[in-house]
Order: sequence, then C-alpha cells, then structure tokens
Amino acid sequence: MNFKPFESLKVVELAGVLAGPSVGMFFAELGAKVLKIENKNTGGDVTRSWKLPAEDEASHISAYFASINFQKRYFLADYYDETELAHVVDLIREADIVIANFKKGDGEKFGLDYQSLKKINSKLIYGEISGFGEQSDRVAYDLILQAESGFMSINGTENSGPIKMPVALIDILAGHQLKEGILVALLERQKTNKGCKVHVSLLDSAISSLANQASNWLMSNHIPKPIGSKHPNIAPYGELFTTSDNRLITLAIGSDSQFQKLVSILNLEYLAENPDFDSNQVRVKNRTQLEELLAEKIVNFKSTDLLQKMHALYIPAALVKTVNEVFEEDAAKKLIREEIIDDVPTKRVTGTVFKITS
Repeated sequence: MNFKPFESLKVVELAGVLAGPSVGMFFAELGAKVLKIENKNTGGDVTRSWKLPAEDEASHISAYFASINFQKRYFLADYYDETELAHVVDLIREADIVIANFKKGDGEKFGLDYQSLKKINSKLIYGEISGFGEQSDRVAYDLILQAESGFMSINGTENSGPIKMPVALIDILAGHQLKEGILVALLERQKTNKGCKVHVSLLDSAISSLANQASNWLMSNHIPKPIGSKHPNIAPYGELFTTSDNRLITLAIGSDSQFQKLVSILNLEYLAENPDFDSNQVRVKNRTQLEELLAEKIVNFKSTDLLQKMHALYIPAALVKTVNEVFEEDAAKKLIREEIIDDVPTKRVTGTVFKITS
C-alpha cells in the first residue's frame, strides 16, 4: 500500500503476543515509525518461541511472531536496569502513541503507565489492552476469553461439544477496537492538542462481538447452542454438501428469491411453493429435512459445474477450501507481505486491506 497517512507518527510498542502488536503493525504499514520494545529478561516477545515442530529451533523468529510484526524496529530492554529504563522513557517522551498490555501493576512499577508518562508527554495517546478490565489481575489468553465470553459454547456441533475458534479471534477483535479508539483519539488531539488513554479489554471486545447471538438471547431468551456452521436465524446457511467429485460446498441462502433460484437449479422447484419451505422462518424450523432433500440432488453435480451455475444466478455458495488452496489464488497472493527480520525471511498477510481512492 502506497498510502502512508501516518508517516509523521512515532509509535512505541510495549505490548506482546497478538492484540497489541497487530495494532503496531497497522500503524507501521501505514507509514508510522514503530519501535517494538521487548523484555530482555524473557528473551523478547513470547511469540518468538511459539513455533511449529518444523520451524528452526535456534531462530529467534517464529511464523507466529512474523504474522503480526512487520516494518518495525526492535529493541530489547531490561526495565530493572535504570539506564535502559530511562532510555525507554526518553523514547516515549518523543512518541505520539504507546501501545501496552502490562500485567496489572507492572506499568506503574516501572513508571510506564499513562499517569506517569503523560507528565512528560502531554500529547501522548496511550493505547492499553487488558484481559478482564483494568482492575483485574487475571492472566488472559485468547482461549480463556473464548471460553468465558460464550464463544466456545456456541462453536462446534452438538456432538463435538464446545470448540475454540482456530485463530485468536478475540485478540484480533480487541486489536481492531484499539485501532478505532486510537484513531478517534488522534482526531480529538487535533482539536485539543492533548493526548489521552484508550483502554480496551479482551472481555469487552468478545462480548461486543456476540452481535446477533447476543440479541437472540436479550430479545428472545434464546440460548445459542453449537450447531456447527449453521446459522440460527437463516436456512439453508452453513450446511455442508458433498458433490460428485467429493468436494464440500456450503450455501448462504439469505432470501426467498435466492432459495427459489437454488431449487430451480436442483430441479426442486416444488419446494419453493411448499408451506414447509416457502419462507425463511419455516426453512429454519424444517432445516434438517431440507438439508436431506438438497443433499440428494447436490451429490449428483460436479463442484465446479454447480458453483458456476450458482454464481451465474448470484446464489451465495462456496467451495470449502484449505489454506494452501486459498494462497494458490491471486486474491490471497496480493495480500502477502515479505520482510527479512534478523536475517530470517518472513511472510505474513497484510493487516490493512481497505482501499482509499479519490
């Protein structure tokens, strides 16, 4: 991306793991000078050691670390060393933004909390991420938040039991919340010439993201249950169907017109007039029977042929692809960013996929 609106900004990243560093990478990709300061006593960001069995054990870079660290400078510091801590403070004195995720009390212990730092830099925007809120000292990992925010209870199937989502989604969501808060703070600073603290908790971010599942409970007393990829409010939506070439496809039929087009392709036109399936609400009620009827027809089609027919009629349908299949396509390839960190070639996908044109 050639769009570099933050070229004049200096960001000091005191955060580790995923949420905070993803915010630092966002600003780095958009031109900011981002300095990531890591704990010398622990060997740096813990994700440097989160490696697959196939990764180089001796390297200080892991694929996980590389995924959310890009176009940054790196500096190891011992906060217990007065000289090194003073150097960190001096760097923050000239910074526009600090990103931190200290355990409760650690920021204050080293004088790296907002109340201390705003005394030396009144324009500083201090972006802070916590697990369960500013007053909690609980150790927070994404899995723990997925469990306690309700996400695991609605993910999986009736037979599988609760399942964690395969990416640290709560961290990613919290990172987006913090980006938004910092951007609002930057706008406000233009008017007031003063900084502020922006705090985001993983728990708040998770609960906020329950969206329609939260409203299903709040408005209808419906406790969401794990139903796999299916949607509690729409059918057919998320059911998996096997084609004649043994590929899996899925459908997201969000309207009656889409359903009518679907059944016409499958030679099941009568279903559109059947009172058990002629509206979304009854399709949700009778989704198991509907799934069986659709499966009997879909298995006779080759995946490419069927998807081509569906796409031509604007029916939301997709092949269930593996990650390697995704990155064989140009749409994904163009999002890959490469960089050498500590002599190690690294790759990741960009964190900024929006486009701005005039």
